[in-house]
Amino acid sequence: MAWHSFDLDRKAQDLTLKYRDKDVLNESHKMRVTVTYGLERFWGEHLRLMNKPKNEDDYKKGEFWLATWKELVKIMKIAGIKVPEPEIPNDKKNNLRNGESIRRDRNGNFETEDIQNMTNQLWDKKHFPIEHQRVTLAVLTQFCDSLIWWTQRYKKSEKPEK
Repeated sequence: MAWHSFDLDRKAQDLTLKYRDKDVLNESHKMRVTVTYGLERFWGEHLRLMNKPKNEDDYKKGEFWLATWKELVKIMKIAGIKVPEPEIPNDKKNNLRNGESIRRDRNGNFETEDIQNMTNQLWDKKHFPIEHQRVTLAVLTQFCDSLIWWTQRYKKSEKPEK
């Protein structure tokens, strides 16, 4: 088996540049820590952050987490591993916000059914074997390390107090 980089560093650089002006890059450090708790917790963190109004900082941080997850799914697909993604049924109520991975109810809360569906997929060893989970975690760890590296290079300096 030959080693293949899957362009992790390049993809991390691209994500860092895309989110540089949104003041969310420090999240890369939190992402790296969260990897140690598993894929389920890493995936779910965007829900906590995006459960805020769209104009708040936490929502923007959630978008960065979600973009990182989506990029991981693409990377693993190239590696031949299918990482679960939310399967959102047709939403007749139009409660899905643009760019989010889970439907919302009329009160703006994420739909429990969709969350349950996704976490079940992540825990399902038949369709997402433990070997694939381990490889995905290893790749996610390296991807987050690359995000941190680029964050340290591209992070904007703190604004001086006046």
